[in-house]
Amino acid sequence: MFQPRRTAQGPFAAALSMAELVYHSVVRQVRKQHNNAFAAIGINIFQAVMFVGVFYVMFTVLGMRGSAIRGDFVIYIMSGIFLYMMHTKTVTAVVGSEGPASAMMQHAPMTTMIALAASALGSLYVQMLSLVMIMSVYHLAFNPVDIYDWSGVFGMMMVAWFTGVAVGMVLLAIKPWAPSFTTIFTSLYQRANMIASGKMFLANTLPTFMLTMFDWNPLFHIIDQARGFAFINYNPRYSNWEYAVWVGVVLMVIGLMGEFYTRKHASASWNARR
Repeated sequence: MFQPRRTAQGPFAAALSMAELVYHSVVRQVRKQHNNAFAAIGINIFQAVMFVGVFYVMFTVLGMRGSAIRGDFVIYIMSGIFLYMMHTKTVTAVVGSEGPASAMMQHAPMTTMIALAASALGSLYVQMLSLVMIMSVYHLAFNPVDIYDWSGVFGMMMVAWFTGVAVGMVLLAIKPWAPSFTTIFTSLYQRANMIASGKMFLANTLPTFMLTMFDWNPLFHIIDQARGFAFINYNPRYSNWEYAVWVGVVLMVIGLMGEFYTRKHASASWNARR
């Protein structure tokens, strides 16, 4: 009696309503790290610049620059760093999204799918904006950026984001059942990809016994393919982006099924016994 009646919405109105909810949720996700949205994006830009600087110094000191592709050495480093950050940051954002037992789910329009979409899109927005700003500054202040195939590199960025969403979906479905395991595994996954992603070397230069150690990782294939699109004189022979896409599709299906099952059974009282 005291609840407002809802009139039936058409498909277009329902889509606009959901898009508005996702938009406001994305803004909330971006501002979650810092009250100022510009500061939140600035922190991510600083992290990316620090990664690039550390790897540049490491490659120079250790004399590993000769193993890189002929071309702009900074672009070579950025092609690995940006894809790594896109993937791992998306995994972390999706895993940290609001679950079915969250207080946010008590608001009628809010659903776990909206929260998940907001986390994924918020991470994509921050990472792409950081990439554009860093590349613009580098292009204007240091050296003109020359990418062989921009569309191919952008496609690999989207595949890295998609696989990050898929991995995060699986972990999000497991999280209510085993929160400690999910936290530890997410941290280990990020640390392992520092090496296993292959951002420090090229697949074409690896011996066979080492190639089998990294061939399982879709991010390894994505980074190697992105460098093939970025540099005209590099042709990746031991990686393919189709593998990464299919792994992402399989993990996404598993994650959606797990999230649906968890949403039906999760309860806020689970945390009382932990």
